[in-house]
Amino acid sequence: MQTTTFAELGLSAKVLAAIEAAGYPAPTPIQAQAIPVATTGRDVLGIAQTGTGKTASFVLPMITRLETGRARARMPRSLILAPTRELAAQCAQSFEKYGVNHKLDVALLIGGVSMDDQVRKLDRGVDVLIATPGRLLDHFGRGRIMLMGVEILVIDEADRMLDMGFIPDIEKICKLLPPKRQTLFFSATMPPEITRLVDQFLTDPVRIEVAKQSTTAKTITQRFCYCDSGEDWAKREVLRELLRTLDVKNAIIFCNRKKDVAILLKSLMKHGFNAGALHGDMDQMSRTATLDKFRSGEIALLAASDVAARGLDIPDVSHVINYDVPWQPEDYVHRIGRTGRAGRDGFAATIVTADDIKAIDSILKLTTDELQWIGDPPNEETMADGRSRKRRGRGAPARGGRSEGRGEGRSSDRPVRRDRPARDERPGRDERPERREASRSLTGIDAPVRDEQPSVPDDAIGLPRRPVRRRERGGDAPVAREAVASQERQASAPPRERQERPSERPARAPAGPRADRPQRGAQGRGDREATPAAFGDHMPAFLRRPVKITAD
Repeated sequence: MQTTTFAELGLSAKVLAAIEAAGYPAPTPIQAQAIPVATTGRDVLGIAQTGTGKTASFVLPMITRLETGRARARMPRSLILAPTRELAAQCAQSFEKYGVNHKLDVALLIGGVSMDDQVRKLDRGVDVLIATPGRLLDHFGRGRIMLMGVEILVIDEADRMLDMGFIPDIEKICKLLPPKRQTLFFSATMPPEITRLVDQFLTDPVRIEVAKQSTTAKTITQRFCYCDSGEDWAKREVLRELLRTLDVKNAIIFCNRKKDVAILLKSLMKHGFNAGALHGDMDQMSRTATLDKFRSGEIALLAASDVAARGLDIPDVSHVINYDVPWQPEDYVHRIGRTGRAGRDGFAATIVTADDIKAIDSILKLTTDELQWIGDPPNEETMADGRSRKRRGRGAPARGGRSEGRGEGRSSDRPVRRDRPARDERPGRDERPERREASRSLTGIDAPVRDEQPSVPDDAIGLPRRPVRRRERGGDAPVAREAVASQERQASAPPRERQERPSERPARAPAGPRADRPQRGAQGRGDREATPAAFGDHMPAFLRRPVKITAD
């Protein structure tokens, strides 16, 4: 159905007044098709590229439907699940904007903030509950929330949920909700796992797809800049040159890893750029403050990881620069979607090295856009070599693995030590004479090297027999085979008679070296045989008693 105004979409008068006050004259294509269906209570499957107004597609009909009714304590009437804290907070701001004429209670359950404040809101009762999956399950596990009263469920950025590993949590939450509910499901792409989720939890949904999956907005100018060196310092030089030559009002600069965000921020500030950072390791207060400064213009450049790639509505971003080529082609679409929003013109630049050629081919195959370069492009030989090599030292996480909100899942970038020989090339135990000589000089005996392990006797494999080295029970000095034989002879000899009182039991000897073995010291080393010690020689002084000896 073709519509030109919000008045034709079935929204209430109070919602229409709020839309007019916000200054939105006409709905976007996804809004024009999704809102009339959502106001009737049917399930909706919305597929649209980023920046097309998906948030208002479910916020406006939800406000209209929640005008009647009353919330009860710890039983929210509607639930919105978002993959990141920023996207959840943005949904809450949309309810403040479009629900200005309503008295709807909205609660935001996200990590990084006090749980006590959230519990107090839940106890008062909320009409709209906006949450990230982890924090919602945390509250539910503590008995602080009941989900049997949810009338409307919204799952926003479902494909991002998949990338961050939240699908098991989503399945668990959906099973806790009442079966008779309305579900609004929005995603930019539809991988098989998301399709399975839709088939499982949506009932006869109306599929609304306003654009080809993973297409980029036509208002965004896309360019690629080749860096002939793959080193990070060279890429930072190329980035600074781009920032100086392009007409940059403000820009989001995307990195693949949180560590690179911190390094890049330090470099930009060192060279006089007004920059801030946004990544998953920052606490919620710092993340919110940085976003507010960027929106207000206090910060011109925002170095960010993919936590800022999805759903953040910062309307007037002039440039997006990919410092790192994203691991997944779909992430490229979401990154550059931060510019050129709501019909505005945008510019996206991507720094490319020889290791990124294969990833660029995947992006172009997905988006069907044309490859256009800033400056000199790589030659054909470099392109062919890049398509045959793997990306340097940074393995991409498998789809469905955890990413930004719980650790980014990237492989280690620790440099390999090239000056260290391989394990098979290192000298063996027999090739370490200096350690053996040092042992002889300290102890006067041929002590074994520390990391030496017992081996199979040489005579078992046809080699000359070597002395078997053993360790004494009470010490560390090795004993030669001849000393062992001497011990065995002593053990077979009759024991010495001990003189004791008839009324006393023999005292137990304290722990220590056995008396029938050679003792450590000058008389017990090498091939010398040690004289066995008497029983009383090892008894502590405070246990000794005078013994009266009588003649036989």
